[in-house]
Amino acid sequence: MRIGLEITAAVRQSGGIGRYVREMVNALAAVDSMNQYSLFYASQYKAARGMLSLPDNFRIRHLPLHDIWLARIWQRMRLPVPVELVTGLIDIYHSPDFTLPPTLQGVPKLLTVHDLSFLRDPESASPGLRRYLEIAVERSVQIATHVLADSQSTKDDLMELYLTPEEKITVLYPGVSSDFRPIVNPAKLKQVRKRYKLREEPFVLSVGTLQPRKNHLTLIKAFEIALGNSEYNLVLAGGKGWSYDEVYELVESCGLQKRVLFPGFVADADLASLYSAADIMAFPSLYEGFGLPVLEAMACGVPVLASSVSSLPEVTGDAALLIDPGNVEDMADAMLKLAENVDLRQSFRDKGLKRAEQFSWQTSAAALLGVYKDLADCG
Repeated sequence: MRIGLEITAAVRQSGGIGRYVREMVNALAAVDSMNQYSLFYASQYKAARGMLSLPDNFRIRHLPLHDIWLARIWQRMRLPVPVELVTGLIDIYHSPDFTLPPTLQGVPKLLTVHDLSFLRDPESASPGLRRYLEIAVERSVQIATHVLADSQSTKDDLMELYLTPEEKITVLYPGVSSDFRPIVNPAKLKQVRKRYKLREEPFVLSVGTLQPRKNHLTLIKAFEIALGNSEYNLVLAGGKGWSYDEVYELVESCGLQKRVLFPGFVADADLASLYSAADIMAFPSLYEGFGLPVLEAMACGVPVLASSVSSLPEVTGDAALLIDPGNVEDMADAMLKLAENVDLRQSFRDKGLKRAEQFSWQTSAAALLGVYKDLADCG
């Protein structure tokens, strides 16, 4: 098969979908030496190509323009410029990032939809981005030959919100990289604390972009109630998204400036050590299509406190302490319970490690190859 695949997210985004695309492409390269892959990305920076080291059956083309131009050409202006002008002739086209370009007639189109947060939780995207996604994603789902969803929760959303036929959707779970494992080397743990100025106190960690959907305001209030008078700190790791000013304002109004720490975006190379250094991982998100940080934390042996909504119970099984993300008292009680009970933390560490073993990128890539084959046979 000749498979076309856009990897712009892999070279433009450090976390989130960028990590998903990088991991999936590398896993495909590890399990498939037969099919021919024509990858492309749009970026002003040629050096981005070095982020992926792939075998000979993977060809990468760099388009030296800002990726916003692809959205303008294919989604906003809807110019009938087939993707084959970039990829060459292909048997299947796969977009791993929500939207589809035009293709030549008869070419099966596979679309990955990670979540519908812009519909379920409108504040999860800026107004302009939300308006764009509302139009472009629905149109892409309609024209797709088949759709991949990161979870059953996202599949259910596609069927409910877009009336997508169930048989048109396959749930394909992401995996967790082998890089995420318990780090026990004291020097590495000390180094990551020093790099991100986390001091020596125990801490509750939350990983995610500072934006309303991640529910940091409720988390801070719960932390103040549960652990405000303890030795614990709260570490909110992630870059600034939008509507994040309220987070800093709440920390200041609560007088927690020395207790709530903002290390900013954490490099991939440091994440396993950061998870391993944490005493508790808190992920009280209002909505997730999957929730990779939860899986990564479990793989590193950190007890997890997570929301009981959307895909998160599906990901965690019984390996996390689940809470109502809208209930401050519920969240505070769960946080205090984990902080005070060593045996409970150990129980969730053990369960989390076993649960994380059920998700691998190799398994995901093998399942994806099966979808490609089915599409080629139907085409």
